[in-house]
Amino acid sequence: MKEIKCKVSGKVQMVMFRDFVQRKARSLGLRGTVENLEDGSLEAVAQGKVEDLETLIEHLHKGPFLARVLRVDVSWREPNEEFQGFKIIY
Repeated sequence: MKEIKCKVSGKVQMVMFRDFVQRKARSLGLRGTVENLEDGSLEAVAQGKVEDLETLIEHLHKGPFLARVLRVDVSWREPNEEFQGFKIIY
């Protein structure tokens, strides 16, 4: 199992992006969290199989219909805790 931490920049708030990420992550069997950041970006942390994480990254580059993704920064790491499910942090 691997973990990614992704920061998505652009028009990613107020466009249902967190719900989009949660749906995609759950459909891939991933665990983790997604939240809006104060700087207007979005952060997702996900754990699972490498191929499933790579698929999630592809989805992050596209985003939901109303989003405009300008940048996705991804860092790969070993998990230091195990998440239960995939949750939106409000």
